[in-house]
Amino acid sequence: MNKLLVITVLVAFLALSAESFRVPRQAEDEEGTLAKITGTFRSYYDGAVNTASGYLESIKGLKLEEKAKNLYTDTTTVVSTYAGILNDQIYHIFYSPQ
Repeated sequence: MNKLLVITVLVAFLALSAESFRVPRQAEDEEGTLAKITGTFRSYYDGAVNTASGYLESIKGLKLEEKAKNLYTDTTTVVSTYAGILNDQIYHIFYSPQ
């Protein structure tokens, strides 16, 4: 009786361990409509991102960032100067000594 129990346990153990070595079935290569649409959109998006990245790399080579920073600094200096002059003019218009 003990031998039968041991053999049954071993066979059950071997069956369970053999089941874990099964190779899962591969899905069929047929894609659904949603998968095709998603793949198309993904390829278009990847192409757009790659093109934009290429443009950014070419712009960095032209040092446009430095030129834009200099233009911004110069413009803010000029605008603040003229804003101060305009502020003084308006002040003297409203609060001029009579």
